[in-house]
Amino acid sequence: MKAEESVDYAIKTAWHAISRMYNQKAVKHDMTTSIGFVLLNISSSVGTPATKIAPLLGLETRSLTRMLRTLEEKNYIYRVKDPSDKRKVHIHLTDLGMEKKGRTIETVKAFNKYLMEKIDPEKMQVFFEVINTINLMIEKDADLREKVFSEEYSGQPQKTNDSYKSANINI
Repeated sequence: MKAEESVDYAIKTAWHAISRMYNQKAVKHDMTTSIGFVLLNISSSVGTPATKIAPLLGLETRSLTRMLRTLEEKNYIYRVKDPSDKRKVHIHLTDLGMEKKGRTIETVKAFNKYLMEKIDPEKMQVFFEVINTINLMIEKDADLREKVFSEEYSGQPQKTNDSYKSANINI
């Protein structure tokens, strides 16, 4: 199989293109794509526990710690210790952080609106069904993980009648 024929390659190259596009706009506002995604995952009204942010973004705790330090230095966030449990910290947006989050939301909405205008709605529906099915399989399908990491696995598609049929996708 050629790299460009794999699902991994298509997803990765699409994400890199999207990330580069977002970064081109973000740099004009003293941001990055990563900063934007962190800000999007912080509740504007009540803040967000620091421990909840990393899993939402697929980040390691160390990476998030550095990112939060950067956001604090830029005055986008501030930390509030939980009065009932000093080990817990909530991350809140400053006024500047709210402004940056607003710009991020506008940019994401504009990109998605553009895609929705240019791509047939039925194709978009199929795209989301496929992506959601892949995520569900990775998260829930122990058999998939066993086959993927097995030295014996030939890589040939296997027919299955699992619950993924509910997404109307043949796998």
